[in-house]
Amino acid sequence: MSHLRDERAQERALMVERQIRMRGGADPRVLEAMQKVPRHLFVPKNKAGYAYEDCALSIGSGQTISQPYIVALMSELLHLEGMERVLEVGTGSGYQAAILCELAGMLYSIERLPNLALAAEKALTDAGYSNFEIKVGDGSLGWPEHAPYDAILVTAAGPETPQALLDQLADGGRLVIPVGLQHLQTLQVWHRSGDNFEKEEAGRVVFVPLIGAQGWQEDRETPWS
Repeated sequence: MSHLRDERAQERALMVERQIRMRGGADPRVLEAMQKVPRHLFVPKNKAGYAYEDCALSIGSGQTISQPYIVALMSELLHLEGMERVLEVGTGSGYQAAILCELAGMLYSIERLPNLALAAEKALTDAGYSNFEIKVGDGSLGWPEHAPYDAILVTAAGPETPQALLDQLADGGRLVIPVGLQHLQTLQVWHRSGDNFEKEEAGRVVFVPLIGAQGWQEDRETPWS
C-alpha cells in the first residue's frame, strides 16, 4: 500500500518488541504496521532522534504524538481486518493515521488546526499513502458525509463521548475514545448493535483535550452542554 523507506528499521523492531509485544500487544497486523511505518518522519525534525522512545512527543500547537504503545493499543482495540471505513478524530502529525491506513481500507481524518492538517497530509502522501482524506473541522461532530464508519478512533479526550460520533458508527462498529478529566482519562471502547451501545474500559490514559461543540470549549475549562 505504501512505499516507505527502511531507515531506522532496527529501532522500529526494538520498539515493537520491547514497548508493544512485551506489554501484551498481540495483533499481528498491528505489530506489522508499527514495524513498517517510519515514525521519525511524523515528528518534528528536532525530535526525530526521540521518535522511537517510549514516550509522547510534542508536535507543536499544544498537541502531541502519542507514545507507540498507546498507538498500538488503540489500533488493536478497533479490531480492523483490512477493508473497513475508519474515522479518525485528531489527525495530529499523521502517524496514527498512517497506522490506520495500513490496517483499513479507507481513512477519513479530521484535524482542528489547519497547520497540522496540512503537514500531516504531506507526510502521509510522501510516505506513499493514498487511501485517506483529511479535512479541517470540529472533530467532535464527526464527518457525516462519509458515515457510517466501521470504526472511529478519537485521539483527544472529551468530557464524555460525543453523541454525534456514536450516531455515525455503523452497526457492529467500534469506537475508541479517551473520556474523563483534562489531566486523566479512561480509554473507552463502544460497540454498536443496532440502536444499542455497550461500553468497555481499557485503562487510564492522558490525552490533549478534544475541543469542539461536543467536547471541551476553546478555553479548555468547561465541557459542552
